[in-house]
Amino acid sequence: MVLAFAGVSVASMAQDAVPTEKYSVATNSFWSNWFVQANVVGTAFWGNQEVQNNFSKSPLKGFRNNLGFSVAIGKWFTPGLGLRTKFNGIWGRTVISENKSDNASKYWNLNEQVLFNLSNMLLGYNENRVWDLIPYASVGIERNMSYNRYSPSWGIGILNEFKLSKKVAINLDINYNLFMARSDGYESLLPGAKPYKPRSFKGLVANHDRTLNVEVGLTYNLGKATWSKTPDVEAIKALSQGQIDALNAQLADANAENARLRNQIANHKCPTTTNAVDTKTTVKEIVSAPVSVFFNIGKAKVASKKDLQNVQAVADAAKANNAKIVVTGYADSKTGNAKYNQTLSEKRANAVADALVNMGVDRSNIEINAAGGVDTLSPISFNRRATVELK
Repeated sequence: MVLAFAGVSVASMAQDAVPTEKYSVATNSFWSNWFVQANVVGTAFWGNQEVQNNFSKSPLKGFRNNLGFSVAIGKWFTPGLGLRTKFNGIWGRTVISENKSDNASKYWNLNEQVLFNLSNMLLGYNENRVWDLIPYASVGIERNMSYNRYSPSWGIGILNEFKLSKKVAINLDINYNLFMARSDGYESLLPGAKPYKPRSFKGLVANHDRTLNVEVGLTYNLGKATWSKTPDVEAIKALSQGQIDALNAQLADANAENARLRNQIANHKCPTTTNAVDTKTTVKEIVSAPVSVFFNIGKAKVASKKDLQNVQAVADAAKANNAKIVVTGYADSKTGNAKYNQTLSEKRANAVADALVNMGVDRSNIEINAAGGVDTLSPISFNRRATVELK
């Protein structure tokens, strides 16, 4: 088991050597990053009654070990810190001889554990990492059902998680636990046993009942199992003032052009000729530049109602001349995949078309196009828009 674990660990560490994105994460909601676990457990037992006697101390001896199970539920509050409540038991040993039939007992141990994901704490969060190394400390209560004894419990352990997917992982959990002396039900010392000095570290451990557990099983993540990336505030602040000034100048020019067009439309007298070509030509000359309506990232709701004031001039020209209007939606190519951006750009175009209908434009005179994700404007956020122009 140790050789297999070492082989998988080396492979997992090699995977982290490949450059992958590691990033800061946003605080999760209460219902995110919960998990449940179920394991098969092999447990070895030692009692204070056998300290320094001639029993074999090997955890592999049949009189000392037994199989059991554990179940747990927990939550990660950050990628590096979590809590877990675990129950394990139920077939144990009270070591009073080297004959395992003499040692049978039943017990359970319920404890609360603080988990520290060192992989995320030291290397940064990476949702594609295969192996997570998670030391933990625990406190709880243990009961020996065969002898009706209760005891507080203390423990330390290392949980290794090997991810199969974002939802499922394989567990290898190794932990060591201490209980009060005689919690296993045996009151005195066995022949040949002699306690260590209680103030020594060896005495602190050996004069208690204790267990070593090796657990293998599965973790299943409930609900959202990953962490969202935090907005890069510094990058947003780093947007150059020159780009902002350029946008303001562009908007000012557009507003001035729209004011000129509204004034020209208000004072325009249609020619007496009935030549439809002349009328269309006049319309094209009156309104030639497309008007932009901007949106927030991932949204199809107009970000500012002021943009719709600029659209009103196009709507007025279309109604006055019974002209067609072309609405083209866009998304920025850096956010989302191509399919998502195509759908989003169509929703943005429809949102502006709905606004034109509310302005009195006949729906049949509106042509809708969806351009998908583009990067024609800089910065990239300027591409989250829809344009309106006469056809």
